[in-house]
Amino acid sequence: MKLHKVISTILHPTILPTAGTFLYFIFITRPYEKNLQLIILSLVFTLTYIVPILLLFFLKNFGFIKNFQVSTIKERRIPVIFMILILYFLGNTMIQIPMIRNLGILFYGTSLSLISIYILFSVKLKSSLHLVSMGNMFGFFLIMANIYNLSILYIIILLIFLSGVLASSRLYLKAHTPLELLIGFFLGFICQFILFISLQ
Repeated sequence: MKLHKVISTILHPTILPTAGTFLYFIFITRPYEKNLQLIILSLVFTLTYIVPILLLFFLKNFGFIKNFQVSTIKERRIPVIFMILILYFLGNTMIQIPMIRNLGILFYGTSLSLISIYILFSVKLKSSLHLVSMGNMFGFFLIMANIYNLSILYIIILLIFLSGVLASSRLYLKAHTPLELLIGFFLGFICQFILFISLQ
């Protein structure tokens, strides 16, 4: 069980936006933009990792959530709304910087997928936030490979493998049903393409 918790922690939804941004900078942007890359990475890490952790501490201290797992739909509502706003802000910021405009797709798409997850709360469906993040990463890098004509098959294979490992861990920990995992991954994946098409 400890290994599955480690996997869930390493591939946590709050870590993947920074990981996705880092991979984007490695494989897609030009090397002379190092200062911009550092600023953007710092901004993404602060807003999608540090700030959400502080929010969870606040919510726990004031009794809005029982623990940091936010395992119920009721407990997830505030954090999801909060992340929708943060990711939209990041998408809106990236889209206005010509050199990294396409990075905005990752954040807009992730924000849209979280809106979809929030809507599904109304029918008592708790989709996997872990898998929605992996689905967003997978969809985003497929789009980038097409745009830039890149050979990043190894990244795609790695993302598929990590998605499978993560899904298995979430099932083992009884955090989600197979349907919740599939819906999460599908929403993340499809929302990237919806955003890409809408921004063309």
